Amino acid sequence: MKQIVLLIFISILASSCITNKDVVYLQNKGGAVNDSIQIQELNKPYRVQVNDILSIDIKSTDSELAKLVEIFQPTERESVSSQVGLYYSGFTVDLHGDIKFPILGNINVLGYTTDEIVEKVRQSLLKNYLKDISQIFVTVKLAGLRYTVSGEVNGTGVLTLYQDRVNIIEALANAGDISPTGDRTDVMVIRQYPNGQKIHHIDLTDIAAMKSPYYYIQPNDMILVKPLKRKSLGAGQTATQTFTTIASIFSVIVSTYFLARNL
Repeated sequence: MKQIVLLIFISILASSCITNKDVVYLQNKGGAVNDSIQIQELNKPYRVQVNDILSIDIKSTDSELAKLVEIFQPTERESVSSQVGLYYSGFTVDLHGDIKFPILGNINVLGYTTDEIVEKVRQSLLKNYLKDISQIFVTVKLAGLRYTVSGEVNGTGVLTLYQDRVNIIEALANAGDISPTGDRTDVMVIRQYPNGQKIHHIDLTDIAAMKSPYYYIQPNDMILVKPLKRKSLGAGQTATQTFTTIASIFSVIVSTYFLARNL
């Protein structure tokens, strides 16, 4: 009887504690040991969506043209470095996929890359106002990469990174990283598309995740981290914590049994 109880005890202990495989990112699950694994990343250029905010700047090396292009700039530029400033001074893509550009009017940018939008602005200037745009420099950037993190992470919320390229591990690190009780094998990415939203899954414990089209996040992504099933059992994060929890439960059961026998 004691052997059976001990066997059950050890089985529960082994299955309930969080192992190294649960928390280590980008493991080589293929089995081959290689110190220099080359991964070809899938990173397609981002195409602008509704509600994105663009920062557009027009400059010229010619002094006369420089004065002329000032009329195409937003009226409020002093706070453009802050997120609040970008909200008011940037160009928000409306429900029709347009931005309202000073003087030039509406320009449709939905589904275009930032490089393609640069060319659209340049061509609009050439067609309507300037004969020569060879000395005009147009810069288009996303006004920060805004995303949401929720679930089993150390810091949930809506976050913004001022980078053009951010992978999901960097995004999670910016949120305090996944907690030890978070499931890294099935992280959900809810991504916005022109026809709605889609839920995607990525295993961050597998190095093959770097080949995933969801490894690099996009503006307005929602990253959701589920808890490990072990957490729902109330087990500890380490073998010691699990042992203490199970020992306490076992002690209560034994005490209750002997008390019941003596009644």
